[in-house]
Amino acid sequence: MADPSEILNVIAAQVAAIVYPNGTSSASISGTALNVYAGWPVHSVLNTDILAGTSHISVFPLDGEQKIPTALGRPYREVESGDPTIVATVSDSSVTLSGTVSTPQNVYLLVDGTGYHYAVQSDDTLTTIATAMSTLIPAASNVDAVISIPQAIEIIARVGGVGSQARELRRQTKEFMVTVWAPTTALRDSLGSALDSGLSINSNLQLSDNLPAFMIYSRSMFSRDTQIYRRDIVFSVNYATSQTLSAPQVVAPVISINDYTQPH
Repeated sequence: MADPSEILNVIAAQVAAIVYPNGTSSASISGTALNVYAGWPVHSVLNTDILAGTSHISVFPLDGEQKIPTALGRPYREVESGDPTIVATVSDSSVTLSGTVSTPQNVYLLVDGTGYHYAVQSDDTLTTIATAMSTLIPAASNVDAVISIPQAIEIIARVGGVGSQARELRRQTKEFMVTVWAPTTALRDSLGSALDSGLSINSNLQLSDNLPAFMIYSRSMFSRDTQIYRRDIVFSVNYATSQTLSAPQVVAPVISINDYTQPH
């Protein structure tokens, strides 16, 4: 679920990418030292750095928020499909496992109408998965990742991953302020201009719940306090408070047949 602390960190990361386009170990776009962080500056540290020629760029949430009306109903939507990384290939009376092992995943074999399921463990290999399946299936054996079922007439193999679904519980907008604290007007103006345009290029924010989130420019202010030149750039973020659950892919078919034939 996305929250203001996550949004703070996402915006701070975007700010750092703008002012340090080649990485924080390389020179900044201003050619001077910069401190970028989520939160409000410590005044004693800020004053010391400003006197030394180091600018600060802070990201801070403003008080209050506004609830956004949403449509009735709160359906779940898929945010991650959870595609499997293991492949099970049937050839005559054998099954070969290939691909890479990751969790969570489920391996399922339907042998002559009887299903056998194994949940992949974090320390598994393709061979240990094949061994586990061979243990479950009567008369089956395996060599490495190849499972042999000599008496089988029909084999169906399926592998399913585990994705995630989420639904919006509510949606709101909250303002976040990006502030440039600089020792000169030239630095304030150059950094502020770069951040204003850079943060406005893409209004979409990618948050952990994968639900839509948008950041839109709101307003900008200039001020000066003693030897500190400051510019505030305020953005409004529209984001969701959500509920997320796991969504395993279906691997085992379930069929229910009811006979509704009425006697004559």
